[in-house]
Amino acid sequence: MIIDYLSGTHPSDVEVDLCIVGAGAAGIAIAHAFIGTPVSVCLVESGGLAAEHRSQALCEGSAAGCAEFDPGTSRMRVFGGSCNLWGGGCIPLSSEDLSARDWVPHSGWPISYAELEPYYARARSFCQLGAMAFTEGSFAEPTPRPPIAFDDDKLVNQLFARSPILFGDAYRKELDQAPNVQVLLHANLLELKAVPNGSHVHEASIGSLGGHRGRIRARHYVLACGGIENARLLLLSNTTVPQGLGNHHDVVGRYFMDHPSGTLGRLTADKPHHVTRPYERRRGKGAPSFPEIVLSPHYQRTHRMLNGRVHPFGVEGPLPLGIRALRELRSALRKTAQDENALLEARLSDALRNAPAAEAIGAPDSLGLTTLKLGLGIGDIARAFVHKLADRPTVASSHVDLVGYFEQAPNPDSRITLGRETDVLGQRKVHVDWRLTELDRHTYRKAAALFGNELARASGGHVHLEPWLADHHAATPQVHGTAHHMGTTRMSNDPRTGVVNRDCKVHGMDNLHIAGSSVFPTGGWAFPTFTIVALSLRLADELRGRLTTYAPTGLL
Repeated sequence: MIIDYLSGTHPSDVEVDLCIVGAGAAGIAIAHAFIGTPVSVCLVESGGLAAEHRSQALCEGSAAGCAEFDPGTSRMRVFGGSCNLWGGGCIPLSSEDLSARDWVPHSGWPISYAELEPYYARARSFCQLGAMAFTEGSFAEPTPRPPIAFDDDKLVNQLFARSPILFGDAYRKELDQAPNVQVLLHANLLELKAVPNGSHVHEASIGSLGGHRGRIRARHYVLACGGIENARLLLLSNTTVPQGLGNHHDVVGRYFMDHPSGTLGRLTADKPHHVTRPYERRRGKGAPSFPEIVLSPHYQRTHRMLNGRVHPFGVEGPLPLGIRALRELRSALRKTAQDENALLEARLSDALRNAPAAEAIGAPDSLGLTTLKLGLGIGDIARAFVHKLADRPTVASSHVDLVGYFEQAPNPDSRITLGRETDVLGQRKVHVDWRLTELDRHTYRKAAALFGNELARASGGHVHLEPWLADHHAATPQVHGTAHHMGTTRMSNDPRTGVVNRDCKVHGMDNLHIAGSSVFPTGGWAFPTFTIVALSLRLADELRGRLTTYAPTGLL
């Protein structure tokens, strides 16, 4: 059942077999895996069923480092998590992504692709992708249009699938109706309280913004709150262990990574749509796959680089009169939602934009004038229709922006700590110190030159790289985050270099596990959600084995 902790009509204390903190992709996947089992589960979510400014404010914090970063707008507190704003991109990592590379310090996962593969297969079902074929680092289904053929030693086309669902919407009813699962909304984890030596969590202290306080006693606990909040909650759980749980070696919060993104250059060509059309992400029925232009493993090894991809975005030229009038009319007819959820989602979506913004077309001041323009521009609309039938853009592009998205090198100095300010719950806010290394900068420069030259060759065009990519160390990388927070509770068999072991159990603790991308030692270029779900299903199997050795408690 789903209970709103703000209502006050709930028990102060809860006793279950498994407590999962965070109802995003990871938390929902684990809870869903236990539906219908003898294991009693409590899924704790800080937000409600819809986005709210009051809950979202708990994400706020401070930042430092070499690139701008806003903790308050790069994640979302709501049932379903930040995936309420995702684009649905799913793709597996490859063996290369998981391997230790001698030119990438601190790289290498303690698990192999072969161990993840069966969970990727199961993740397809959870993400409602059907039985789409996949292989290492790519799906293997036909694409809407054939991609550009490249020299495989330099660039490859890897395919991602688009999930058609939002996890909170897709699985809310099942979780609500499951007799062995209860979901607490608006319940914030204040602290995981451990025994004096920090080896065992004996209860979770929770509270609401309405002042309610309670505790959850469970046999096992899972933190599934994202790449920033997982580390913050471990550091806040410091009553018995002053440095925070799982932090005996000062690793919690370190190795913070994102997928840095930035505009690499401008491509001009006579027929720019020959470059852009194969890589457009047109929505259709089912779960189609789409190509991305990626650095080949051979090129990465040869030039000692990180992984990365480039996406060509066509930038429209001047809008013809009729097309502009048609878009103004559509804007006027579009229903404008003014509720808190829609306004907050719009603000966060704008902050998380990972592509060049198109020209904003607002509602016209006069519908009559727009109708007149529409009539005068009917020829423009007819030509656009002919272009569409010929699989050409309705508006010609003036140029193509090349936007890069990159793997980030694991760096212990890039980290999450606690700031000095506190939130309304009295909890210290997060501080993000996001840092890049010379390996990151080398990758941007080398990859930009390759991407630009190969796309110019394929289109018969010319590329002009951005000035920040000049080959010198003084240039500040003009990149930003993509809200793919990783690495802060990384997986390693050595507690001196990781927070969790290969089974995602916190080192030195017997009943605390962590789910989500915070356990990633490296992230490749890939959208992380598909791997998050696969690892969560793997963790659910691990927990099922541990919990079935005990008698179930039943729900209170």
